[in-house]
Amino acid sequence: ISNMDLGMLGANGIVGGGPPIAMGAAFSNKFRKTNNVACCFFGDGASNEGSFHEAANMAALYKLPALFVCENNGYGEYTPQANHQAIVDVADRAPGYGMPGVVVDGMDVIAVYEAAGEAIARARAGEGPTLLECKTYRYFDHVGVRGMGLNYRTDEEVEEWQKKDPIDQFEARLAEQEVLSPEAAEAVHDDVKAQIEDAIKFAEDSPYPDADAMLEDVYA
Repeated sequence: ISNMDLGMLGANGIVGGGPPIAMGAAFSNKFRKTNNVACCFFGDGASNEGSFHEAANMAALYKLPALFVCENNGYGEYTPQANHQAIVDVADRAPGYGMPGVVVDGMDVIAVYEAAGEAIARARAGEGPTLLECKTYRYFDHVGVRGMGLNYRTDEEVEEWQKKDPIDQFEARLAEQEVLSPEAAEAVHDDVKAQIEDAIKFAEDSPYPDADAMLEDVYA
């Protein structure tokens, strides 16, 4: 969830809670004259939150080295984007704050990599933040499981998006360019699955923490 040594400030349970934190980190980077760029991720629904707009406004005003990444999967939890926004592209909001707004195919690894690279280079050059909107999709429900009885999209829609799976597309591209064979890609999958299984076993075999641990890492 977080790794301070790698600059990962952690996940946030508050919708739209990430942009202000990223803005603070970006201000710190600029103040300390580092080469770091603060990057935060949020959805199309979170882009309606005041916290996003306040962070975008201040980041652009002070030309902070920040990258705002909107992972637009078309739904705010179970609400279609058209039912909570009058715009199609969240990136259209960027000019209102004086920053570029860029739209990319979020299912294309290379497209995202290149667009993010340009935004990061711009931030490091002192030109301020960028709003990068990645058009993507989630295969499962917002809570991660199916069967909740909420009919807000069709199985056909999900199946059509699954045909654009970014991992499948990237593996096919690497195979075509003779960078990674299908067999080597499968070996990567097997290795990751083994790591996950080991992690689950470690968790299940580990003892419960002591009651005293409840008071660790809290303010009072």
